[in-house]
Amino acid sequence: MSAAASPQVPAPAPAALAGSATPQERYAANLANLAESARMAEEAGRSGRAAKLREMASAGAEGARFLDFDGRGPGRAVEVFGDLGTADRIAVLVPGSDTTLDTYRRFRDGALSLHRRLAEEHPRSAVVAWLGYDTPGTVSTTVLTADRADLAAAELGPFLSRLQGLAGADARISLLCHSYGSVVCARTATGPRVTDIALFGSPGTGSASAAELPAGGARIWAGRGSEDWIGGVPHVRFGGVGFGTDPVDPAFGARVFAAGTAGHSDYLKPGTTSLDSLARIVMGPAEPAASPAPVAPVPASPVTGSEVSHV
Repeated sequence: MSAAASPQVPAPAPAALAGSATPQERYAANLANLAESARMAEEAGRSGRAAKLREMASAGAEGARFLDFDGRGPGRAVEVFGDLGTADRIAVLVPGSDTTLDTYRRFRDGALSLHRRLAEEHPRSAVVAWLGYDTPGTVSTTVLTADRADLAAAELGPFLSRLQGLAGADARISLLCHSYGSVVCARTATGPRVTDIALFGSPGTGSASAAELPAGGARIWAGRGSEDWIGGVPHVRFGGVGFGTDPVDPAFGARVFAAGTAGHSDYLKPGTTSLDSLARIVMGPAEPAASPAPVAPVPASPVTGSEVSHV
C-alpha cells in the first residue's frame, strides 16, 4: 500500500514536549505514545498496524528510542540508534517513497545495518532514521514532482538544527538520502555541522548541479548500484515534472562513490560495497575529499571509486 493511499488510523496526538526536553525524556514520552497508538489501532480493528507498532516499541536490547513519533495515518517516526550525547559522527537517513509505519521495518533494518557497520570502526557513532514526512507512493503522480519534498524540507531543516543542540559539541552530521529522499535533501538548508550529503538511488534532485544545493558547504556525494532500476529512468525535467540532471553524471559535480551491484533497495545491506562507502563517508575524512571522480570504474577505495550504473 502506498504512503499516499494509506487509510487514516486512529492514534493520539504526538506527545507534547518542551523544547528543552532531553533525549531521554523524549524517548520515554514517545514510547508511551507508541504503546497507546498500538492499543487504539487494535481497538479499531487494525491488528496489522497494531502488531507493527508493538514490534517497533520492543525492538532493540535497550528499548526503542524515538525523538518524535506520530501514529496517525501513514505515520511518522524519528528513531535513534546509538548515543547522541557521546557520538561525534551522526548519520541522518532520509527515506524515499512508500515508507510508512506499515513498511517501517525495512527502513529500520537499513539504519541498524549502518549503525553496526559504523560501530565496527567508530564506536562513537549514531544513526537517526528520519521518517519525518509523508512519503509519496512509488506508483503515483506525486512521486514525479517536488511537492512532498518541499514540505519535507521545511521539516528536516529545523530538525537538523534541533539535532545539533542534542548532540555533542564535536559531532559531525551526515545526511544519507535514498531515492525520493534525495529530492528532500536537495531542498533542505543545512547547518554548518552537516559536513556531507550522500544521494543514492536518486531520480535526480531538481537542480542542475551540486553547487545549486543549499548545502552550506557540505561535500555532495552520489552513488548508484549497477542493479538499480532507477538508472533507466529518464533524467529530465519539464513543467515541474521530473528531477533533471542525474547526480552521478559528472556534469552534476558530486563526488561519486562506489555502490557495487546494489539494487534499488540494497544500499544498506550488510556486506555490500555501498554500505562500506556510506559508512566511510560518515566517518571521514576530516579534510575535504579530492575532486569528483571520473565515471569510468577504477580499482580504488569505496569512497573514491566510481562504479556507476549504465542501465
